[in-house]
Amino acid sequence: MSSHHLIVGAGPVGRAVAAELAERGERVVVATRSGRATGVAGVEHVALDASDADALTQAATGAEVLYNCANPGDYTQWERVWPPLAASLLTAAERTGAVYAITGNLYPYGPVDGPMTEGMPDAATDHKGRLRARMWADALASHRAGRSRVVEVRSSDYMGPGIGRNGHVSIVVPDALRGKAVTMVGRTDQPHTFTDVQDAARTLVAAAGDQGALGRVWHTPSNPPVSQAQAVADVLAAAGRPPVTVRSVRGPVVATAGVFVPMMRELHQLAYQWDRPYVMADAETRSRFGLAPTPWDEVCRRTLAQ
Repeated sequence: MSSHHLIVGAGPVGRAVAAELAERGERVVVATRSGRATGVAGVEHVALDASDADALTQAATGAEVLYNCANPGDYTQWERVWPPLAASLLTAAERTGAVYAITGNLYPYGPVDGPMTEGMPDAATDHKGRLRARMWADALASHRAGRSRVVEVRSSDYMGPGIGRNGHVSIVVPDALRGKAVTMVGRTDQPHTFTDVQDAARTLVAAAGDQGALGRVWHTPSNPPVSQAQAVADVLAAAGRPPVTVRSVRGPVVATAGVFVPMMRELHQLAYQWDRPYVMADAETRSRFGLAPTPWDEVCRRTLAQ
């Protein structure tokens, strides 16, 4: 008998989670403010303001898992949008008993020296990282108090199908395919972990379905790190195209632009992610769930499918 799963958000991760569950024959409902279709066969869609706890609770009643795949794209609005949305999601999980599976990122760790491992403390220094850390801390406190069952899966920067302007690599691919030089934020020569979005979906579904995995953070299995420039070159190679010039816009320029452009100010706060090695370890996740990342050459081919 199929189970009921409610996914909040229809971005790249939400769509990938929906596809993963639909392929397993589960009943899948995707909730967005507009109710727009994901294009995933066999998936139901509802229009819902997920920051309305009562409406979300009604939609989540009977669900085995409530997936938080929301991704407010405008960094400048996070402090306004995320707190009521996160509170509503957690409240709905507490009221319904659904497992609350959170799509996380690496921001809560803040600047690090060495690889980021599962279980290391959250020590973010910027407001976006601290906000995401508070979201997880609130969910974990609820779990430990017995009010809910929660799990968070963290990934690095996404590659793969359908990422488009949401990815540091995919955003420059269209110009690069036309042979144009491209510009990327931060140093382009530092090792950086990239995560396939479908691997993130598989890991989230696996963690949500494993009662012994709840109450902690897991990392999506990802390929060995490469530089931004190498990632672009590898995607082009997958399309049979030669490398292009990859320019770098770094701290001082981004900081100056941030005086006039709020989004650039937000990006400047994350400069540490690109100006030094940014490597995510995932050994515990691989061991627990028996998962491995999609081979890198396939990730690069998938990234062309925008």
